[in-house]
Amino acid sequence: MLLLTCPACGVAADETELAPGGEAHLTRVGPDGDDASFEGYLFQRANPRGVHFERWRHVYGCGKWFHAARDTATLEVFGTYSAQTTAPPDDILDKIKARRPGWEGNA
Repeated sequence: MLLLTCPACGVAADETELAPGGEAHLTRVGPDGDDASFEGYLFQRANPRGVHFERWRHVYGCGKWFHAARDTATLEVFGTYSAQTTAPPDDILDKIKARRPGWEGNA
C-alpha cells in the first residue's frame, strides 16, 4: 500500500485517505493558447515507468493538495512537498539521484 506524508498537516496517510490528482508541475494553457496547446494540456501526460512527480489531495484529513515524488514501478516514495512549489525541492532530487544513479528526468 502507498503511504504518503502530507506536508501540510504532517500526517502519514495511506492511499485510501488520499485522492490522486495526476501529473505535477503542468503549465496551464491560457486563453491566448491555440487548440493544439490546449489539447496537449488536457490529454498529453507523461506515464513513465520509474520516477514520477504527482499531485495528491489529503481528502480525509486536512483537505490540502500536495506533490509527491515516487517510483511507479516499486512504489518507493522519495518525498512529498507543497503544491505551491513550482519544482521539486533539491533535497528530493538529491535523494532520487542517490537511489537511481544516472537518473536525469524532468519534473
